[in-house]
Amino acid sequence: MATSTGFGPKKAYLILYNAVSAIAWTAVLGRVALVFFWKGAFFVPLVVDNFARITQTCAVMEILHALTGVVPAPVFTTGMQVASRLFLMWAVCFPFPQLNTSPFYSSMLAAWGLTEVMRYSYFALKQVDAVPAWLHWLRYSAFLVLYPVGISSEVAMTLLALWGPAGDLAAWYPFALVAVLTSYVPGSVILYGHMLKQRKKYLGAGKTSQKKTQ
Repeated sequence: MATSTGFGPKKAYLILYNAVSAIAWTAVLGRVALVFFWKGAFFVPLVVDNFARITQTCAVMEILHALTGVVPAPVFTTGMQVASRLFLMWAVCFPFPQLNTSPFYSSMLAAWGLTEVMRYSYFALKQVDAVPAWLHWLRYSAFLVLYPVGISSEVAMTLLALWGPAGDLAAWYPFALVAVLTSYVPGSVILYGHMLKQRKKYLGAGKTSQKKTQ
């Protein structure tokens, strides 16, 4: 239960969770950027593959947070976002590691990393009412570019699996990939539309609302 200052176990947990997540994604982003520009996309998975997969898998906590009311996030869109990324990590990148040398793997992780570093930093600072104006703007604006880059990279990686080794894994696997690709049409519209609504709500007419959302 919160203390008289409004700082209790829930707020402490959210600060810790978001801060650790921001640090983890900063590590992912830093590794991708450093190796990509130093050695090239071929070497990126050698230094980030396992760490990125573990970091993204921990995002299942986002669904639990929404389900239990720890944060007032919509369960449906949260589940869609996490599920699509887990699909990429475990159903595409993990069984077909040879595909991870593609530039699309690097661009996918870069888009995810930039998004999550900003998002988790924003929510960690929001718990203590210390979000700078520039971060508030980035939180509800950067997605305009990062979402299309991320989604395009995810689709490209799935297509590489579909056109390449998917059939070698199991006869039904290509059909599963096609089903997931088909879901990207309505899914991307729903997620992008949700963020546009959030942007209008928090940036429209010069608003700088500090209402907690996640």
